[in-house]
Amino acid sequence: MAKQYSQLTDDLSDFIRRQKIFFVGTAASDGRVNVSPKGMDTLRIVSANRVVWLNLTGSGNETAAHLLENNRITLMFCSFEGAPLILRLYGQAQVFHPRDAEWECLIPFFMGIPGARQIIDVSIDLVQTSCGWAVPLFDFKAERDQLEKWAENKGPEGIRKYWEERNQQSIDGKPTGIGAK
Repeated sequence: MAKQYSQLTDDLSDFIRRQKIFFVGTAASDGRVNVSPKGMDTLRIVSANRVVWLNLTGSGNETAAHLLENNRITLMFCSFEGAPLILRLYGQAQVFHPRDAEWECLIPFFMGIPGARQIIDVSIDLVQTSCGWAVPLFDFKAERDQLEKWAENKGPEGIRKYWEERNQQSIDGKPTGIGAK
């Protein structure tokens, strides 16, 4: 049975810290809904009602585009090892780029991962758990290192050029804010 909370409990925070992957769901007022997997130890719990994650450079930039238009967001964590559990965090989010003043306050939460593109700051207004009985068991083998190697090889200037060429608009043609001054 689903249970709802107004904030993260200590047990749920511990569950989040153990997860190797989480999923982000966003949508603009029209166009496609985006669900995106995230990993590489990029999420931090700031408080019982706030998490931040380091959004890395990727082939698309849907989350940023959606949040500029509609700041609703859902993060989902699934237990793939041990006892079954699905945990969803519902709330509103803000996007911060390296050019923003808030970036300097938030980036110390993260190790220097190459290709960091945005920090997404989520204010949680509802926490919900459900059983997760139908989620299969998987064993974690290792983190992938391709994205980090790719970003290191591109270097900061190559990453900026990639953002200009590939991350300016969502697949629905919505601006992502990556190139704004």
